[in-house]
Amino acid sequence: MPAPSPAPVPDLLPITAALRACFLRVGYDADSVLSLLGADAHAAMGRGEAVPARRAARGGGELGTLVRLFLLGDPAGAEEVAAALAPVDLADALATGLLEAHHDDVLGDGVRTALDVRPLDTGTGTRWLVSDLDGDLRPRETDREHVPGLGQASLSLLRAIPTAPVGTVLDLGTGCGVQAVHVAAHAEHVTGTDLSDRALALARASCALNELDVELLRGSWFEPVAGRTFDQVVANPPFVVGPPRVQHTYRDSGLDLDGASELVVRGAPDHLVPGGTATVLASWVHLAGQDWRARVASWVPPHGVDAWVVQRDVADPALYVGTWLRDAGLDPRSADGAARSQEWLEHFDRSGVVGIGFGYVTLRRTDEPSDVLCEDLTHGFDDPLGPEALAYLARLEWLRSHDLLGSTFVVAPGTALQRVSVAAAGGGWEQVVVRLHRGDGPAWQHETDDLGAALLAGMRAGGLPLGELVALLEVAHDEPEDALLAGAVELVDGLVRHGLVLPAELA
Repeated sequence: MPAPSPAPVPDLLPITAALRACFLRVGYDADSVLSLLGADAHAAMGRGEAVPARRAARGGGELGTLVRLFLLGDPAGAEEVAAALAPVDLADALATGLLEAHHDDVLGDGVRTALDVRPLDTGTGTRWLVSDLDGDLRPRETDREHVPGLGQASLSLLRAIPTAPVGTVLDLGTGCGVQAVHVAAHAEHVTGTDLSDRALALARASCALNELDVELLRGSWFEPVAGRTFDQVVANPPFVVGPPRVQHTYRDSGLDLDGASELVVRGAPDHLVPGGTATVLASWVHLAGQDWRARVASWVPPHGVDAWVVQRDVADPALYVGTWLRDAGLDPRSADGAARSQEWLEHFDRSGVVGIGFGYVTLRRTDEPSDVLCEDLTHGFDDPLGPEALAYLARLEWLRSHDLLGSTFVVAPGTALQRVSVAAAGGGWEQVVVRLHRGDGPAWQHETDDLGAALLAGMRAGGLPLGELVALLEVAHDEPEDALLAGAVELVDGLVRHGLVLPAELA
């Protein structure tokens, strides 16, 4: 059977000004959609459950029509859609690829959307994104050139990006433009790149809908920006770990295993100005007998880069393969799905893959020896990671330039001391854990002991330097000075990195 012809690349630019005017007139924005649907139906729609949202949109006037059309993928009568889309001409909406004709035995001749057009608020007011329809709306195998919208991966990257004002930002692999639209709120100039003509067309539509002047360039990886540097780089690359092939351009790189993540992490520092930062969504394999930290750390050069790598999740190979097969619209139980699963898992076996890690890589270009910290952050927390990344880099810079023993520290607000005891065999309680817990940000926890707790109890603004606090502990507890000093420096270094203890001058 011949391969299906690729879907035509839409060009919405002729109607984006009128479409924006329509959205403003009707109130097709994040707050109004939530108000119309209600919190429960809105949450159900986010889970792919259309019926509650469809019921809530009834009687919603033209806003309800747009919700059913663009967010639920429902067909509608041409007259109803033409009224809701005004001042967009219905014929122009069909000609540009926004809508397509549709016949329904009940509704008769009508139209339905060919694209997903949705409002979202990333913290700076409503923005609109144009992408391909999610498979939940019209179940089918995902097209090779499919351009996803705001999924969990892109949303998690959005929350991990620092939003301090910068001059220039590179969005590597822009897709539908979600990150470019987001970073435009804090950048003077944004450049987006992608290899896919379809992705660039939809990104242009997203940017035009939001009246953003974003430079969009076609090309592979960093080739379109060769020789250029930026204040910030953000990247949601095709990071799916698997055999070296491309079945879906938004997720498959053609590189073996975690080669795409390695390529971006290695290449991003060369495109940063001194002091510039990069935020990369990445995956890496866990190989039998190898620490994943050593693997990812090897991607960072020995000089000139600070790297903070946080692993948010680790997936079993079978679960990982099944998840991504379903993402492509394949049932792993079908003949085609089972064959692809077999091939994928056999490749993992040959490569020694026992797990797949997923997380974020924050990079900063420096003129110092590289500092690389790779750690697990698999517990739940609510605060976005972007502000924490900048705070981590600021604390790291302080640690690099100060003598800990001669410095004064304070316990950060929100840091709590927890003591866990269990029933002792002879009665009473036996302490088993002394733990420090940070109450905000990533909610870090550090285990310590009674000496560590006593050390922190002496920390206060205007108090004694760390070295003198250790000297007091030595006298009070009759402990060897060298061991206390080494232990105190190691403890405080870790607590400062994670923001549980702060230098007095930064508090």
